[in-house]
Amino acid sequence: MPRWSRLPAGWATEMSDDYEWVPLRLPPEVTRLSASTRLSIEAEYRGWELTRVRLYNDGSRRVLLRRKKTRFDDRWPDQPEL
Repeated sequence: MPRWSRLPAGWATEMSDDYEWVPLRLPPEVTRLSASTRLSIEAEYRGWELTRVRLYNDGSRRVLLRRKKTRFDDRWPDQPEL
């Protein structure tokens, strides 16, 4: 199975090794406001930035987050930098 097989077509072409990448699927029950709040928290406290969003007919969303790799990623992967 390819590394990024769960990404929508075309999303993997611009991915750089300088970043960590996380694809997410948000179910239709998650409102736009709730999704925005959750992604804002990830951005504020964990350094993730929104790269792409794809909305599907059933109301679900595919989201691609990225953050710059740092030398501390191996020791404390999800801790905010102080």
